[in-house]
Amino acid sequence: MEKAIFTIFMLCTIVLSDVPMSHGKGSVSIEKGPKAMEKWFKEIAGANEKVTQLHFYLHDIVSGSSPTNIPIAMANSTARSPTYFGLIAAMDDLLTEGPSPDSGIVGRAQGLFGSTSLEEIAYHMTFNFVFTNGKYNGSTLSVIGHNPFLHEYRELSIVGGSGVFRLARGTTVLKTLSYNSTSGDAIVEYNVTIIHY
Repeated sequence: MEKAIFTIFMLCTIVLSDVPMSHGKGSVSIEKGPKAMEKWFKEIAGANEKVTQLHFYLHDIVSGSSPTNIPIAMANSTARSPTYFGLIAAMDDLLTEGPSPDSGIVGRAQGLFGSTSLEEIAYHMTFNFVFTNGKYNGSTLSVIGHNPFLHEYRELSIVGGSGVFRLARGTTVLKTLSYNSTSGDAIVEYNVTIIHY
């Protein structure tokens, strides 16, 4: 009986993997699964790349009962370091259309970062923009790079993506709009430029 249920489950998974997926109102439909991916790569062979620019705000909440940025590991010496050297943290920060947390939701920034500098507050960041609303709902962008937090402007690399942003590459410029030194909460503006198919 268990073998029959497993076989039915596997067949359903195979069938569903080739069904075109749509992710909400106004979103772009992207087919998923191995055959859809193979088809997509064949179709882009002669396609022109396009440039997409995005603008949104990240809300990094360290304080309160529901933080979106929490430490998960640190060295014994981290507490004595003026740059928090050795701190590793996880984030699941809200992305919005405007600087207010009540403005339209774009998605989430989810991933990890570590404090990697002895000389200044600077983070190595590895995370994804996970789009949950609007035209890019269901798509992601993968971000990596060096973030010297106290600089006015910082630049991180877009190294990939999924959904609408398959094979994406580009850059994002970020600027801290507000930072509460008491709570640690921050609002960061992101200007993203992506090259993709």
